[in-house]
Amino acid sequence: MERLGGENMGEEVSPGKVALASSIGATIEWYDFFIYGTAAGLVFNQLFFTSLDPVTGTLVAYLTFAAGFVARPVGSVIFGHYGDKIGRKAMLILTLFIMGVGTFIIGLLPTYNSIGIWAPILLVVFRLVQGIGIGGEYGGAVLMAVEYAPEGRRGFYGSWPQVGVPAGLLLGTGAFALVSFLPGEQFFAWGWRLPFLVSIVLVGIGLYIRLQILETPAFTRVREAQEEAQVPFVELLRTQPKELILGMGTRWIEGLAFNAYGVFMISYVVSQLGLTRTTALTGVMIAAACGVLLVPVYGALSDRFGRRVVYSAGAILFGLLAFPSFLLINTAQPILIWLSIAVMLGLIYPAIYAPLAAFWSELFDTRIRYTGVGSVYQFSGIFASGLTPAIATLLLSFVGGAPWLFAGYMILVTLISLAAVYLLPETFRRDINPTTSAVQQPKTVTESQG
Repeated sequence: MERLGGENMGEEVSPGKVALASSIGATIEWYDFFIYGTAAGLVFNQLFFTSLDPVTGTLVAYLTFAAGFVARPVGSVIFGHYGDKIGRKAMLILTLFIMGVGTFIIGLLPTYNSIGIWAPILLVVFRLVQGIGIGGEYGGAVLMAVEYAPEGRRGFYGSWPQVGVPAGLLLGTGAFALVSFLPGEQFFAWGWRLPFLVSIVLVGIGLYIRLQILETPAFTRVREAQEEAQVPFVELLRTQPKELILGMGTRWIEGLAFNAYGVFMISYVVSQLGLTRTTALTGVMIAAACGVLLVPVYGALSDRFGRRVVYSAGAILFGLLAFPSFLLINTAQPILIWLSIAVMLGLIYPAIYAPLAAFWSELFDTRIRYTGVGSVYQFSGIFASGLTPAIATLLLSFVGGAPWLFAGYMILVTLISLAAVYLLPETFRRDINPTTSAVQQPKTVTESQG
């Protein structure tokens, strides 16, 4: 194995150490990405789209949130290409740097009252920078953990980068909860900027940690055999289109669940129910803390019972509780709101999300695995995640602020994702380190997956 600089390293690498490093780095990147979603519903609609009425301003702010998801496939293709040709580690370092710079600059942007139309334009530009960075990060973070994991433990170790999502949400929501204690005038004048600016410190920590990681054994084996894919994305489309399309289907319910309760719900509780920012943020923080603890548990369960079993159980429960969860939230009672968000986002969502890192990694051949995992996650993210707050806001406008159309949409997406996972094979016993001859013939690998 080699470090980024190329020196030969003979030391043993602990899978746990790699998984922890991947988790910390992912947490920092997701923190950067999620604070934008929180700010979109609380701040950007008032400071960057002040010429619009409140509903339209919120909708447009959420569309800029979605812009980051549109940029993510670009990042997944670019960094997936080089991740499958050069290595996982180099791309992880570069994506973290890009993400951090984009987030920091957002915290410095002047508002609409200062520079007019240039304010929202610059906001979208640096949201796109964020999207490109996180688009390339996910596949690399997952593969560092999964490709180092021992046989039979890929679900557990692969779930550690997944912890970065609830952990990043917890940090981001917590940061906004703290600055929300400021008086309204100070919060909108400068307080909202602090969560963005402090990210530069977190990025420095993340870069230091990622520089300590070695390249994965699976990619090293491919590189030593000089059998890297020439154009990984083209080879992905040629050899494994079924896995790509159905994998995107499994992602739909995951993205919807997270953004419905982790992003949209904050705006809903404040604007529709008339409660405080702190009430909404507290519910999300409770759920995120539960997720941090439960994601590795569900990952370990997927090693024992299978990826599809754990995922399907979570998706079914989510669909069944879609309407009851909004009934609780619409009581406008803080404790019931927290309970609803904690159950849907903190207890059920981790069962859907935790197995997916190993599941998607096991679906794709090593030569195109970075591109495959990143493409599944990021291309589907446009409709599965990025548009969810905007869709929810639009559906609410049709029924006078009532959430029942949106709850029906959640059930429909649940059924689509369950159909997708049903059509994919179970993978938790699959060997993801094929022989050289298998690496040379990716079609054979694909056929064996059926």
